[in-house]
Amino acid sequence: MAKHPHENDKDQAGDIEIKGRYQTIPSRPHKEFPRTTLAAGAVLWRGNLEQPESIKVAVIHRPHYDDWSLAKGKVDSGESLAQTAAREIAEETGYSVCLGKLLGRVHYPVGQRTKVVYYWTAEVTGGSFTPNNEVDDIKWLPIPEARSLLSYDIDAHVLDKAAKRFQLPAHSRILYVRHAHAFQRRNWDGDDNLRPLDKKGQRQAEALVSMLRPFQPTAIYSALPNRCQATAAPLAKEIGVDVEVDELFGDEGWLHHMTGAQARFTEVIAQGGVSVVVAQGLIIPDMIAWLAAQGRLPLEEEIKAKKASVWVLSFHNGELTGADYLASPLPVK
Repeated sequence: MAKHPHENDKDQAGDIEIKGRYQTIPSRPHKEFPRTTLAAGAVLWRGNLEQPESIKVAVIHRPHYDDWSLAKGKVDSGESLAQTAAREIAEETGYSVCLGKLLGRVHYPVGQRTKVVYYWTAEVTGGSFTPNNEVDDIKWLPIPEARSLLSYDIDAHVLDKAAKRFQLPAHSRILYVRHAHAFQRRNWDGDDNLRPLDKKGQRQAEALVSMLRPFQPTAIYSALPNRCQATAAPLAKEIGVDVEVDELFGDEGWLHHMTGAQARFTEVIAQGGVSVVVAQGLIIPDMIAWLAAQGRLPLEEEIKAKKASVWVLSFHNGELTGADYLASPLPVK
């Protein structure tokens, strides 16, 4: 098994940052290295996570390199990394997917640049494979056999982390969104709940559509303020659902009805599937801290909640088992 992809002619191993149940993508991931090439991909899987023996993962053969690897590809202009992952998978394999847990990133030298690849787990939900110039064969294998076939150690480590995540399958996910940028209070004389999004916020709300669509949400909830509802509206229109508005999802609900807010959020978790909750900057860190304290995921890091940021929260039997912070929906290139 080689230590790095054929894209790098030098015999150097890549660095692996696939660390566990908390992951993050910064606002400007291309700034982490002097000369960065960003890419995104996934461990494609199908089967029943409640029956581990049924799980098979996809290993792709690239004729140009004559290797077996995980599906991935470079970011195109105007994309978020989540969007890149879904698009590249569709182009290389023909499959549509539902993104799941962010596994982390790997990086390795390619010439004078550093290639940085972010990986998710991704369940195949449709489509079919047709051999093409980029991928001429796909093998669906149990994880141990897939690991043995992979050409690179760095891919094997990614697969190992996916296998660990499969051991605690997510019965529900919440895409916990802070509302997009709005007019400042000092420039607004009316009811604070009526403050609208400004031009930056409108761009962020539109960008959230392409970033969150690959997670295949089926329900959207919003706190009462107009800026929260306006953030939810473009995605709701895209997927064809109504936004359910509830004061308990907002800061006022947290400050005055904390127990009720916790119970309401727990109801959304219990219904399963993938839901979007658009909320505010006070309640999000406090709610996540409370959820972490109830479950198996101690979060020692600061729980940030920048405007238009997203926490992808994974729950197993109602307990928080994974938390991924996506700092911005705006394109990374």
